[in-house]
Amino acid sequence: MCLGASCSHALSASAIPAAVPEKVEDLAAVEKDVMLCPQCDLVVELPTLSEGKKAVCPRCHTTLTARWVEPSLQPICFAISALIMMVFANLFPFVNMRVSGIYSQIYLIEIPKVMVGDNYTSLATLFVIFVQLIPAFCMTAIVMLCLKVKLPYRLKVVMGRAIYLAKVWCMVEIFLVGVLVSFVKLMAYGDVGIGASFIPYCLFCLLQVRAFQCMDRHWFWQNIQPAPALPHEPKIGTSGLSQGLRSCPCCLAILPADEYRCPRCFTTGYARRKNSLQWTLALLLTSVMLYIPANILPIMITEVLGDPQASNIMSGVILLWKDGSYPVAMVIFIASIMVPTLKILAIGWLCYDASGRGKKIGRHERQKMHLVYEVVEFVGRWSMIDVFVIGVLSALVRIGRLMSVYPDIGAILFAMVVILTMIAAMMFDPRLLWDRTRPELTNE
Repeated sequence: MCLGASCSHALSASAIPAAVPEKVEDLAAVEKDVMLCPQCDLVVELPTLSEGKKAVCPRCHTTLTARWVEPSLQPICFAISALIMMVFANLFPFVNMRVSGIYSQIYLIEIPKVMVGDNYTSLATLFVIFVQLIPAFCMTAIVMLCLKVKLPYRLKVVMGRAIYLAKVWCMVEIFLVGVLVSFVKLMAYGDVGIGASFIPYCLFCLLQVRAFQCMDRHWFWQNIQPAPALPHEPKIGTSGLSQGLRSCPCCLAILPADEYRCPRCFTTGYARRKNSLQWTLALLLTSVMLYIPANILPIMITEVLGDPQASNIMSGVILLWKDGSYPVAMVIFIASIMVPTLKILAIGWLCYDASGRGKKIGRHERQKMHLVYEVVEFVGRWSMIDVFVIGVLSALVRIGRLMSVYPDIGAILFAMVVILTMIAAMMFDPRLLWDRTRPELTNE
């Protein structure tokens, strides 16, 4: 058994230090002898983890499980603290601005109201869902499930499934970065300050991220109900597909490949995600069709002294660059132009390779392809920065005919591009990449 990250050729999971050294409250609830890697389908024998360790797949380096101190108490504390900070963040003024002696301030809850008033209900809905409702639901669900509140089993399962499904759509930290970018833009027009709720919101952002981090999925589902018994003794170091096994996409239980409904979380699944490439390519093509007008049409209208000026994404980057705000211009350019473009190309490349048209390559090359997939999955949501910047500007900059900012149709189209590419990345099954690894170059 290998206990080092460098021993990637071992048939058991590597044990490496976790992000935060902690120990396990209930060892039996966290560890399992065998696990099927959800990313590359390798059957892995989990090592005995000591404090501050996490088990990593020796083939694709995906984290399988980790040991934490007080695995139920920590998420509860962080989630409750996050909810308290969220309440404070909505009670007081968030940011303010003074231009030519005219003072303006906004509350968080006022941002969607302004968008609705401008007939951009769709943008307001996205803001409420991604920045308010989903984070609040996830934190509440974490508290209830970790406290073992008496609930019907099916309700627990629904809440557990929703937590991990909605996690990627929690965009609290992305909105915070959007606010900071807005500050830089507004400094050219007047004095910008933070309100009493800004610090609580920053704390809410950090606490909700930490609550998610402490929620080990393996322990979480074992805490709800132990995994079903293995259909047969799996062979370590080979793929689950070759043994007639599959991993539940939700609770990670090992199931027979022909058992489509998980008995623990009731999630329907298959040995490989059904029609994965077709769905991914359909969503990708739709996002490309929207991406072109999203970059051409204006995303924001700035009215100064009664003179409206429309601007699209690229013109906004150029304006920031001319004003000397080079770091902010680079952030917007990378997040709103470079990332979506590269993400579309990368997803297309992954689909081409997984479809069987590319040549079979060895394990090390597959690791590089898998890294591309992980990067695509991680960075895609950060393109929402520009949408949130528009939301903050349109809510704060309302100083009559002196200066006002309004969202425009390009913002909606761009938000749809980001959402569609995120869903496309979710629909792609990374195990298809590993199915085409050359057998003579693997350890299977």
